[in-house]
Amino acid sequence: MMKHISSPNNAIIRKVEQLQRKSKTRKQLGLFIVEGQREVQLCYRGGFTLETLFICGEILLDKTDFTELEVYDHLKLEQQPEIISVTVEVYEKVAYRSGTEGVIAIAKAKPQHLNDLKLSSTPLILIAESVEKPGNIGALLRTADAAKVDAVILANPVADLYNPNVIRSSVGCVFTVPVATASTASVITYLKEHNINLYAATLQTSTRYDRMNFKKSCAIAMGTEATGLTDEMRAAAIENIIIPMSGAIDSMNVSVSAAILLFEAKRQRDFLQ
Repeated sequence: MMKHISSPNNAIIRKVEQLQRKSKTRKQLGLFIVEGQREVQLCYRGGFTLETLFICGEILLDKTDFTELEVYDHLKLEQQPEIISVTVEVYEKVAYRSGTEGVIAIAKAKPQHLNDLKLSSTPLILIAESVEKPGNIGALLRTADAAKVDAVILANPVADLYNPNVIRSSVGCVFTVPVATASTASVITYLKEHNINLYAATLQTSTRYDRMNFKKSCAIAMGTEATGLTDEMRAAAIENIIIPMSGAIDSMNVSVSAAILLFEAKRQRDFLQ
């Protein structure tokens, strides 16, 4: 019979809460939480293993009496993780945000090694160096998905890739874009070994981005809005690039800036097709 949990104090529910709240727990167990129907489907299609599904039938299926097969069909899953039925009270306790359609999953994390990336012959890569806000990382991943870049590399990562805010703000694109994490030094070495030109988005001694040639293999590096890129990253770039500003401020949100730069690269490349 399908397991059912009606107590918010159940040990399994406490584990879910720990995975939601604590990066240390996620890293120790190699697990993370996915919340929402679309996000669960994207996680599954992205090749992640779903260990457990917590289903509130009243929300997901509009009924309390349901079978595992109904859940698999509804979520379009061929894989068959364990399914645990929960009450509305339990679901609302563990749900990170409201309106997530009655499904929460425990999924296995993937390694994010640079050498695991599979690149095209002329890759376009987005690098985010020391970006600390999970919401910004999520927005960058969403932008990267829209531009269909080859990969996103988190250099000197500060935030946990599987932070619930990353998953939420990326609308599941954390599962659709190849991601690697490494030190800045390792990223620079990787780019040199693969003959990938590095462009650094920075205010210092920069050239307008629309005067660059992004048609060859290239990576565009973005830093934090507060401090920008490190000297190490800027020194490794073949060009520093800038988006000219006409207003009173000299910077934009990092994901907005990334979108402008990535889609200029895409425009140049698509023009050749």
